[in-house]
Amino acid sequence: MQTRWLAFLLWCLSLVSIISACSSGKAALKQGDYYDAVLNSVNRLRGSPTHKKATTVLAQAYPLAVDFIQTGIQNGLNSDDPRKWRNAVAGYNKINYLNDQIKTSLGAMKIITNPVTKFKELAEAKPKAAEESYQDGIQFMMKTTRDDAKQAYFSFKEANDYQQGYRESIEMMNQAEFNATLRVAYEEINASRINYGSFQPIINSLQRQFLSFKPLNANDTLKPHQVLRIVFNGFYQDNRAMISSRNENIERSIKVGEKKMPDGKVQDIMETVKATLTIFTKVKNARSEAMVTVTDVATNGYLQNNQVQGNARWQYDWATFKGDQRALNGDQLNLCKRSESFPNDNDLYNQAMNRLQENLTQQLRGFYSRY
Repeated sequence: MQTRWLAFLLWCLSLVSIISACSSGKAALKQGDYYDAVLNSVNRLRGSPTHKKATTVLAQAYPLAVDFIQTGIQNGLNSDDPRKWRNAVAGYNKINYLNDQIKTSLGAMKIITNPVTKFKELAEAKPKAAEESYQDGIQFMMKTTRDDAKQAYFSFKEANDYQQGYRESIEMMNQAEFNATLRVAYEEINASRINYGSFQPIINSLQRQFLSFKPLNANDTLKPHQVLRIVFNGFYQDNRAMISSRNENIERSIKVGEKKMPDGKVQDIMETVKATLTIFTKVKNARSEAMVTVTDVATNGYLQNNQVQGNARWQYDWATFKGDQRALNGDQLNLCKRSESFPNDNDLYNQAMNRLQENLTQQLRGFYSRY
């Protein structure tokens, strides 16, 4: 029974998918999005090779899609568009992709028996697209900003993707990446007596393309653009936990019995009970501190100079009461079952250091997100 139900559920899901794909194909066709209309109908025909609406959409949309793409390519090639060959490559790829999709769908192959391919045209266009990208890279390299160097890197990479080893695209790509990379010399100083470990994992998490961190004492032959210093100042905690208390006067009306009235109805017998609850709160605070400075090597000026803290807090509550216990609710009774406790200094230290590392990571990621 369960197997039949699962099979029925899968059939329903498949039916919903087919209906959705058909609707999407018809909608795309009506909106003039012939390319998506073809893909949607081909996908429908994979699951249902004789689907009537999908075959109708495919027969109408495919020639329109190919004609639309080819017209766009030709119009671009006849223009002064600096990306005309790259756009042509994209168009030829789309036509070839339609061919691949149709040939992997039995239902679609019955409708479009000889899909168009542009493999020869694509092969001829790729070197020209590579030259467009290469020339873009040269233009960006002639500028001096890191952002321009980044754009040059991606342009040379695009040229190499169009044609492996095109001219000096790999060498130029490497040079552009070098020019775009911000080099940061990193120094960590422990100004306390605590062996806290290292903040190196934080620095490692910042490493990415176009952003390089190396130790200040690494004797790198390349001059850094910035110097990042993290000075750990120490861990501090309260000398002792502080205890405070507050009283709550509680009054409740509770049922203590029942009595029968002259008219035969039963009435609850209520009693007011009172208690005084004394709630004790014990607190101990701790914090870890570090100073973060980022210096611009060219100007020797501070780009960032902030103190970062990691705060920790231990708090414990318990209570006692006087009066009638029945006046207390469940939470209050549970508090009264507790007795005084004492903080664990190691837990406070670990909590403070974890918070400090989290805050350092957040601040440094925020700062270097602009680069």
